[in-house]
Amino acid sequence: MRSIPRALVAALAVMALAPAAWVSTGYAAVHTVMPGETLSGIAAANGLSTQSVAAANGLSSNAFVTTGSNLVIPAVGATGTTQPAGDEPESAPGAASSVAGHLVQVGETLSGIAAANGISTEALAAANGLSPTAFAIAGTQLRIPSGAASLSSSTAQSAPAVTSAGGHLVVFGETLSGIAAANHISTTALAAANGLSPSSFVIAGTRLRIPSGGPPLSPTAGQTAPEPMGAYTVRPGDTLSGLAAASRIPMAQMAYMNGIDPKRPLLIGTVLKLPTGSPVATTSTSGPVSQDAIVPATAPAATPGRLTATEIGQIAAQDGVPASLAAAIAWQESGFNNAMVSSANARGVMQIMPGTWDWVQSNLARSPLNPGSPIDNVRAGSLYLGQLLRETNGDPALAAAGYYQGLASVRRVGMLPETQRYVANVMALRSRFGG
Repeated sequence: MRSIPRALVAALAVMALAPAAWVSTGYAAVHTVMPGETLSGIAAANGLSTQSVAAANGLSSNAFVTTGSNLVIPAVGATGTTQPAGDEPESAPGAASSVAGHLVQVGETLSGIAAANGISTEALAAANGLSPTAFAIAGTQLRIPSGAASLSSSTAQSAPAVTSAGGHLVVFGETLSGIAAANHISTTALAAANGLSPSSFVIAGTRLRIPSGGPPLSPTAGQTAPEPMGAYTVRPGDTLSGLAAASRIPMAQMAYMNGIDPKRPLLIGTVLKLPTGSPVATTSTSGPVSQDAIVPATAPAATPGRLTATEIGQIAAQDGVPASLAAAIAWQESGFNNAMVSSANARGVMQIMPGTWDWVQSNLARSPLNPGSPIDNVRAGSLYLGQLLRETNGDPALAAAGYYQGLASVRRVGMLPETQRYVANVMALRSRFGG
């Protein structure tokens, strides 16, 4: 168990006496770390330097903070300023007259946030004590310099005017060149408008600014990521035995895969995963798909909570899985969101099927896994991914294909077109997560 910093113990003791005593001891409050937060982000949100918050908690400036842990927040100085003199990073160009805040959303990048606020990536990074190449972690509060470090004149001259703030929300599978082509603009113009290189990857969830003159992007076939394979919603007239027979697998296997009891009636609206390549056939008596989807009540549970790429990588590394590969798959599958349930009955950060969860728990896990824990969802996914890597002689692309399509199916029929797109997305995402 992580020990409580001595500074925190002292702060809590003082806080128990009287709120008025907080400032006199040098501590203003205690902050509980939320998913996705970092030491630098917490410091910036409180108008403090990373070094001051780290020192107050007996940590190094680059320390990793764990979700649920408590941090002491140093008190406001006697002058009433929240930023002690000299704590502003020396590299920050210009003096900001005021500072606005921005809560990083899933998929956003440092360069994209900077472009949306009309400042350089370097200025935004410097204002938050970050490297210009750092990832922007969802849930982090960034300081937005006001009037400082606007784009250089040379950049501003080459960048085309941009449209209103709405922009385009990148979806899975899209590319910078594809979005540019759909909007009848050059890749160079789109990249310049968003502070990117023309060869940059774009991450799903990122909002891009579209230069003026291009029409709104309309959905185009083949641009989105493939849907989960085998997704099926039970209709009137369907039976588990009938669906299993159409899929050419035993009914017990289908029940195990989806975490349902084969002895109970199959409820209309239940979301199921059929085996890869199975025909989605219904009987003549089958009616329309129910509007009310039913997710079988079985492990793992889709519970609120998010993890960061760093946390996912640390968990995966414990099982010998490359951190970048696990993070890329987690982002592709759920955007790091443990509350995600797919149309094929997969759940959590790593989008794990009930049957896979039970198999991992019985065959790979060294201790019981908590079905409602985002951390254990990632651990189960990493254990499974590690097994796929062993079975593919460490081939990350083949392991990713097996994760999506099923390794037996990949070996039998090769990568299906949807799988090829999935693997291409994952391999591109690896480079954004340090791979």
